[in-house]
Amino acid sequence: MSKLWNVAIVGATGAVGAQMIECLEEREFPVGEIKFLASSRSVGEILEFRGKPVLVEELKLDSFSGIDIALFSAGGDRSREFCPAAAAAGAVCIDNSSAWRMDPDVPLVVPEVNPNAIAGYTKKGIIANPNCSTIQMVVALKPLHDAATIKRIIVSTYQAVSGTGKKAIDELRKQVGELLNARPVNCSVYPHQIAFNCIPQIDVFEENGYTREELKMVNETRKIMAADIRVTATTVRVPVFYGHAESVNIETVKKLSVDDARKLLKKAPGVKLVDDPAKGIYPMPMSTAGQDLVYVGRIREDESTDNGLNLWVVADNIRKGAATNAVQIAEILVQKYLK
Repeated sequence: MSKLWNVAIVGATGAVGAQMIECLEEREFPVGEIKFLASSRSVGEILEFRGKPVLVEELKLDSFSGIDIALFSAGGDRSREFCPAAAAAGAVCIDNSSAWRMDPDVPLVVPEVNPNAIAGYTKKGIIANPNCSTIQMVVALKPLHDAATIKRIIVSTYQAVSGTGKKAIDELRKQVGELLNARPVNCSVYPHQIAFNCIPQIDVFEENGYTREELKMVNETRKIMAADIRVTATTVRVPVFYGHAESVNIETVKKLSVDDARKLLKKAPGVKLVDDPAKGIYPMPMSTAGQDLVYVGRIREDESTDNGLNLWVVADNIRKGAATNAVQIAEILVQKYLK
């Protein structure tokens, strides 16, 4: 990648935006000029990119002149408003919000699973980054699906507070301090105390009793895997700062043994097999934080059905679940599609 590309990060001062900056640096993405965009509250802040100061500018409709790639992580409302403007100015948008994920003219991409879908960016100039919990699950399940055809998925998630953003991280930290000092806690980000608690609600409830987060996992999985897989999900917020964990149960058309699954996952792109329960070795959020791989362990047969497997899947939700996945998409974009 000898050519340099002008990149804008929308939401640069947020948790995912900061990680996008770090990922671009770590992966040595060929950046020519970089622009940091945020709301008016952050204008004038100074961030660094490759050791040089960069002034944060206000996000406006005319912010994208000369930009080749715009990485968005500023929420669905801003993505709906500003992605079309960025695309009209000639930038390809890689959007981390839920705004465009189910648009039939917008590819929803996990590079280890469906990289060829990136070609569809030409329809609207937008590529959608999936939900963090969906990303790690499909990375783990793709090699198993290719080998044995998954027909049903039952998933329960245990999601870190960083998935809600910096305010949630601060709230957990503050609540822990308050409780340890016998003071009452205040809840502003979540409807209930998150410290030393689990909240079985992520996003709002729909009429069918599922939350939007749960329905995202259902619909996004089908779109990414390009398969009519039956999916049901329960998503839970837990008092962990970084790293989502998932208990995943799959039912396959063909029989897949534990040994077969381990062999497939051991060589799968983006996956790290960590599975020796007899020695207490299995993935945990604390050991995956700051990493880009999806960790899989606790692989065992589901003895309640003929062709079932249980897996435990853990990944850093801010890195692979958001920023790294977006930068990986950008890498493929400039290698194969942009000239």
